Amino acid sequence: MSADRELIDEQIAYYRARAGEYDATSPIDGDPFVEHTDMVRAAIHDLGRRERVLELAAGTGQWTPQLADQAGALLVTDSSPEMLDLNRAKTGPRDNVKYAIADALDMPPTHDRDLVFFGMFLSHVPPSRFEAFWDVLAGLLAPDGIAFVVDEADHGLWEEDWVDREAGLIHRTLNDGTVHRAVKVLWQPDQLAKQLAALGWEASLTGSGPFYWGIAGRR
Repeated sequence: MSADRELIDEQIAYYRARAGEYDATSPIDGDPFVEHTDMVRAAIHDLGRRERVLELAAGTGQWTPQLADQAGALLVTDSSPEMLDLNRAKTGPRDNVKYAIADALDMPPTHDRDLVFFGMFLSHVPPSRFEAFWDVLAGLLAPDGIAFVVDEADHGLWEEDWVDREAGLIHRTLNDGTVHRAVKVLWQPDQLAKQLAALGWEASLTGSGPFYWGIAGRR
């Protein structure tokens, strides 16, 4: 097993274990960043209706209900069945939504998605898998499809428990005291757009507060 695959599997196990406490531990008290997440939701709204939508690493469903409102058909995926159970409960029964357990870093090409959305996931892609992940996205998208990314920027508003910042490696501690390794790679919008341009993507990205977001498509 490669070193990055071992780390990815550890990260998946961590999020499976964290599922039950995720919604309680992710927001900061009072949510001082709501104006920024409202800007993200406005950007998603501006995408309009998209017929075939895929959400990668959907977690407990922060963005899923809005995507479902705008999608003809939405496939919601995550590597954690525990996360998907919570997502179903939050999103509620909808005829246009289906769920599947899937590793966002290892999905077969379908070339049929008008929109692939991933929120707070790109920062968990190891640097060694960055190009491969965007190759996965290229294989999922229809010829005129786009990707929408929202994630945490390199903001300095709070600190991670860094093991190796340059390598994007952190420790995360659960409520039960267990410590887990995970990936955390913090991008700035212009830095990410430049990196994507080198891979043949054209990206339009915006940053506000601790977040960045925007669309990317193959040139």
